[in-house]
Amino acid sequence: MEVERIAEALVFASAEPVSEAFLAERLPRGTDVGAVMQRLVDAYAPRGVNLIRTGDRWAFRTAADLSFVIRKDDNEARKLSRAALEVLAIIAYHQPVTRAEIEEIRGVQTSRGTLDVLMEAGWVRFRGRRRTPGRPVTLGTTSDFLDHFGLEELRDLPGLEELKGAGLLSGRIPPGFTIPIPPNVDELADDEDPITQLDLEELGLLTPGGDAEE
Repeated sequence: MEVERIAEALVFASAEPVSEAFLAERLPRGTDVGAVMQRLVDAYAPRGVNLIRTGDRWAFRTAADLSFVIRKDDNEARKLSRAALEVLAIIAYHQPVTRAEIEEIRGVQTSRGTLDVLMEAGWVRFRGRRRTPGRPVTLGTTSDFLDHFGLEELRDLPGLEELKGAGLLSGRIPPGFTIPIPPNVDELADDEDPITQLDLEELGLLTPGGDAEE
């Protein structure tokens, strides 16, 4: 169908995953975007390139079972330190979470450099500010995090049994140990305020007057 060809071309031509809102603006009025994309997903399922959804965005990616043949240096997974992996996991499962809460969970201090690495990778972002004394900044993951790890939504993160089965958790797990189910929404929590320009300046992300730092 013509509408599917248009949707296919829009996703293929974009260097970044495209949102359903973007597609809806460019497809004929009244188009059921979700149904169109699902038909394309089914059509590409047996091919070497698959159409995948991450959050509300769509992109073409190499089929998972063929990823081993892609060996370009610039496409290799980022190598993170153990500390960075621990912090990323805590943010992914516990978001929105503050730096102090991350340190409480890990039992050690978290360096600014560790967070910088995750933010430079585009996987972690500042969400808002907690409505508690000191108004600490809250952290969360990004759509790039979902895209990189092949997740449609945060609830696709592996659960306790999956992590145990993969050998990523010790067999001597403390009684009552649980892994929280992350929320699936980007909206601020009831105890969060949005990040303002003044907040960004305070955090060193903007210079006074609103210009982003180089």
